[in-house]
Amino acid sequence: MDLRPFPVCKRTEHRGLTAINLQLFADSSGKTEKATPKKRQDLRKKGQVMQSREVTANFILLIVFLSFRVLGNYLYREMKIVFNFFMSESAAYNLSDPNEIMRVLTFAAIEIAKMAAPFFIIAVVVGILGSYVQIGFLFTLEPIKPKFSNISPLKGLKRLFSARSLFELVKSIAKVIIIAWVAWSSIKAEFLNFTKLMALEMGPIVMYILDSAVGIGIKICLALMAISAVDYFFQWRRYEKDIRMTKQEVKEEYKQLEGNPEVRSKIKQKQREISMRRMLKDVPKADVVITNPTHFAVAIKYEPQKKPAPYVIAKGADFMAQRIKEIARESKVEIVENKPLAQALYHTVDIGEVIPPELYKAVAEVLAFVYNLQGKNPQTAH
Repeated sequence: MDLRPFPVCKRTEHRGLTAINLQLFADSSGKTEKATPKKRQDLRKKGQVMQSREVTANFILLIVFLSFRVLGNYLYREMKIVFNFFMSESAAYNLSDPNEIMRVLTFAAIEIAKMAAPFFIIAVVVGILGSYVQIGFLFTLEPIKPKFSNISPLKGLKRLFSARSLFELVKSIAKVIIIAWVAWSSIKAEFLNFTKLMALEMGPIVMYILDSAVGIGIKICLALMAISAVDYFFQWRRYEKDIRMTKQEVKEEYKQLEGNPEVRSKIKQKQREISMRRMLKDVPKADVVITNPTHFAVAIKYEPQKKPAPYVIAKGADFMAQRIKEIARESKVEIVENKPLAQALYHTVDIGEVIPPELYKAVAEVLAFVYNLQGKNPQTAH
């Protein structure tokens, strides 16, 4: 009896390297198919859209710093007004009187609001535009609805120790390093200028420091935009992976769409439109158009080499009948009024079918009449 242990795995070595089963790294969820347009639309209604908040936040910060450069003189004037007020005019107020204190505080609040308002408006507008560029117009209350699954301790632990959390940690560390490096390199480059500030008055010193701070802020924002681009790419990859579907889900969705009466109606309408366009293109090829004259129009073609009898290549009622007649006039196709024949052809013969034997004589008379008008021999007309 063989008492050797049963092998639980088999290892194959090639030139010292162990063969690894790459299927271990495959997606075990079975979600291998890209999300369908319907699923994307359903997720959008729930507020689950692809959006990088890093891009919007850093873009707002960059525009605000740039606006400091543009609105610097305005900000300086407003700050000068406040500074002069508190250095000189505030002494005229009796600060032991509550009414006087309220006037001083009201003045300060108004001036601060005047200084902050342009930058607040710019930040709001840029934030709205940043979101609109990424996801378009979307209003839904689904994301703010309470969900008990979101407060699950187990799911919280999974999110805490997930690859997504690791990526956010690395991203935060990278941001701190970049901000520190850009700030230090910018300040280091200004060391020689700091000694020259000693000979200046307080106003120019403050303006120089503010201008340098704004410049450093702009450099930091530009560096952060590079991180935002990387973040946007990873957010997009993660979103596309999260919304993937299994093959079975795709099949089920297709079946639902096929069973939807509204969808079926739209498909049939589209098919009718395509058929009508194709039919109208064949009208110039007709030998004659037989009309009611207002309600029906039937285009007849006779090609002995192809079919044994004349056949219908287009027909229509009411508006379509008028359209057939318009195309016939433009193409110089003869139009003949024959009420009973037009009605009989419209109701009994489909497009592409030859006329029934009982209508041979009536159609032959019409074709003979047309050929005589055109000076053609019925036997050699085609």
